[in-house]
Amino acid sequence: MMTTVVAIDLGASSGRVLRGVFDGERLAIEECSRFPNGPVALPGPARTGGAGAGQSCAGQSGGAGAGGSGSGESDGAGAGQSGGAGAGASERSGDEAGVAYEWDILALWRGILDGLREASLRGPVDAIGIDTWAVDYGLLDEDGRLIGNPASYRSARCGLGASEVLDRWDSSWLYARNGLQFQPFNTLFQRVADRAEARADCARTALLIPDLLAYWLTGHARSELTNASTTGLVNAAGRDWDPEIQIRLRDDFGVEHIFPPLISPGEVIGEARVQGLDLRTSTGERTPVVAVGSHDTASAVAGVPARTGSFAYISSGTWSLVGTELSAPVLSDEAQAANFTNELGVDGTVRFLANIMGMWVQQECLREWAALGDEASGASGRVDWPLLDAQTEAAQPARYLLDMSSPELMAPGAMVERVRSLWIPGPGASSAASSGDDSSSADGASSPDEAGAGSGGQQASGVDPTERATVLRAITDSLALAYRRAIRRTSELSGTRPEAIHLVGGGSKNRLLAQETADATGIPVIAGPVEATALGNMLISLRAIGAASGTLMDLRAISRASSVLETYEPRASHAPLWDEADARLGSGDALS
Repeated sequence: MMTTVVAIDLGASSGRVLRGVFDGERLAIEECSRFPNGPVALPGPARTGGAGAGQSCAGQSGGAGAGGSGSGESDGAGAGQSGGAGAGASERSGDEAGVAYEWDILALWRGILDGLREASLRGPVDAIGIDTWAVDYGLLDEDGRLIGNPASYRSARCGLGASEVLDRWDSSWLYARNGLQFQPFNTLFQRVADRAEARADCARTALLIPDLLAYWLTGHARSELTNASTTGLVNAAGRDWDPEIQIRLRDDFGVEHIFPPLISPGEVIGEARVQGLDLRTSTGERTPVVAVGSHDTASAVAGVPARTGSFAYISSGTWSLVGTELSAPVLSDEAQAANFTNELGVDGTVRFLANIMGMWVQQECLREWAALGDEASGASGRVDWPLLDAQTEAAQPARYLLDMSSPELMAPGAMVERVRSLWIPGPGASSAASSGDDSSSADGASSPDEAGAGSGGQQASGVDPTERATVLRAITDSLALAYRRAIRRTSELSGTRPEAIHLVGGGSKNRLLAQETADATGIPVIAGPVEATALGNMLISLRAIGAASGTLMDLRAISRASSVLETYEPRASHAPLWDEADARLGSGDALS
């Protein structure tokens, strides 16, 4: 018997609705809809307040809500929005440091409804699971209606909240409770920043993005555990909202805890009840909405096709999440000093990881070049990946390096110049000079022929393909080096040694990145599946409705059977280059 489940998978760059058909052994995945996503800059002058800073409670027409309890039909999102910015208002405004960003949640909701409608046309839907990025949330009023667009973690307001908290709280005390690496955009800090916004006064409930969408689908407000663990408000050891953190937030900042009770992956949130959309299972009942690993990384790790528990993972998307799966959090002073995080996973696991800038930097560069008319970068809506990959691989390896954790890479726009301003010459710069190419100067200037012979591409758009190749190569090399450092530090702090590294997500398609990661770490890299997040999402739904069974490793066997994987063995001859690159970037040595 075939079982069909749907995964709603929203990343910080795009969203999809995917349909999975399970025959008892394999999952076949097909796309029902795809739609863009990205932080939207609010129009007007720069501000130190966050998104929606000027909004009031009264007369809020921009809300979206589920219309009460789960017993009736939800009418989903409201008709209009005030105070927000539409998808076309993505231009940066004012001083970059004060730009406020929001998520166009109603556009995402429309894309989701389109996808669910298409999925229902293709046949019954036996379960729905939702995963998204972490930390961001919507605020609901006393009637359960959304108050404006959710603020984006890329807003300047996040740093203000973090400063306030850490000026008054001991960071060691906080880490011992929530186990989270310091990120200025953690939900805890955003909630403190909310005080500067008028809409916070009428907020009665806060829902993380996947929980908000589940609420609109079912009418039931819950907080799913894996995503909640990224907020800084959950006790990592106790796996529940931390009462002491709640008390201190209220006493020190007047911030009340307004997140609903927690629900674990595998629990059913409610039935899908959306006006104009009749979703039914193969037996005719209303389709259940299942709490999966609603943090997309939690679902991605659940979908890792590992054969044993001794593995490291790199979930490579807009962000790179690099770490290992443990049975208990690591809350040591050393882990805090290394800025490692403990996020809660499926089936009682802990994702011990470092959060590293991912494909976001590359994506922003491609968008910038595409805006200049560069077809290879996707000016026509499609990226010429074979051309870009060939050019990138032909560029000089380890010629330039940059710290991929730099906060300078966080905001959208002008990414190419920021990459060039941050990089230093790597060991490959010396190789280029010795071969007669003397263009590797400390100021990041590049030669017109550094992409190598056969790279192709004409400079018809004002974008030099050789410069583009050099920038992309620098990003790829720097990511591989960041992965090397994170995996080695993970092993040291957790006392584990991975037998393999599983590279999953969109970055697994990058052959050069996979091979360089194997070379840099000295550990085999298994690339794929690209759809690990969707697989993990669907596997939890299948088990919840009884179509699959067993442990997390049993579910991973289904992922292996459903995936095309490629193994990259480390090349010992390349190890000295990465050792030198590590030393070069670590020391800040800018000598060519």
